[in-house]
Amino acid sequence: MNTIILPDELNLNSSMSVSIYDYNSNKEVSKQQIVLNKNTFSFLQEGTKEVFFDDSSCTINNSQFLLMKSGNCLMTEKLSNVSESYRSILLFFSNEDVLKFIRKFEFNLTKKTTRYSTNSFDYDSFLNRFVDSLLEISKLSISLQKKMLEVKFEEVLLYLVEIKGVSFLHSLVNEVDSQHEKFIQTVEMNKLNKLTIKELSFLTNMSVSTFKREFEKYFHTSPSKWFQDKRLEHAAFLLKNESKRPTEIFEEVGYESLSSFIQAFKGKFGVTPKQY
Repeated sequence: MNTIILPDELNLNSSMSVSIYDYNSNKEVSKQQIVLNKNTFSFLQEGTKEVFFDDSSCTINNSQFLLMKSGNCLMTEKLSNVSESYRSILLFFSNEDVLKFIRKFEFNLTKKTTRYSTNSFDYDSFLNRFVDSLLEISKLSISLQKKMLEVKFEEVLLYLVEIKGVSFLHSLVNEVDSQHEKFIQTVEMNKLNKLTIKELSFLTNMSVSTFKREFEKYFHTSPSKWFQDKRLEHAAFLLKNESKRPTEIFEEVGYESLSSFIQAFKGKFGVTPKQY
């Protein structure tokens, strides 16, 4: 699967720091490799969207929208059952736009908070009208769009700060301290997400061979063995603490059949899931 670089491949006007794109599709995609060269609001209108980043993952329907930090991600788009289409209004903006906003309105971000590359928000009447206004602006001349979108960018951030606080701004400006920390974070945050080694290596911006080498250096075992152990440990938790049956969880923890799950579980714990 080819990697898509956004917004570069959308042929948007390069003079605009804040830009908008009305994305429509009638084809579903699964875990498409995306490189976001800018931070992005994805105002979902039709369908469902799932994204995986190095430090977080999120699934939304069209009652919600996403704020995504620039970087590598995997994106799944599913069509609406009603319209049989997918639509998202994309608002791109740079790190410098965020820093200018923070300086202009004098927000204090000195407190350390957990960094997540994606945050989801629910629509309300104000935000629905906001998205409608973006579509109207997209019909104007480029020179007027440029000026108005800079104002609209500030508008939506001010509103989200008012209703959600400033924590999501930390996610846009805070960087992981080291490549080592980013690598560990990616593995730990996605240990139950059933991603392939190729997909995980993309999120860490490594080749598959480098990812495997780094993995064995840090975790002292192979990726396949480590992820299997973590998923079986999660299965044991579900069986013991949530009283779930093996038939309810084998797919959730990454097994295609009940028999293969039972065999792996017994190999690790010495008893079958039912006995456990």
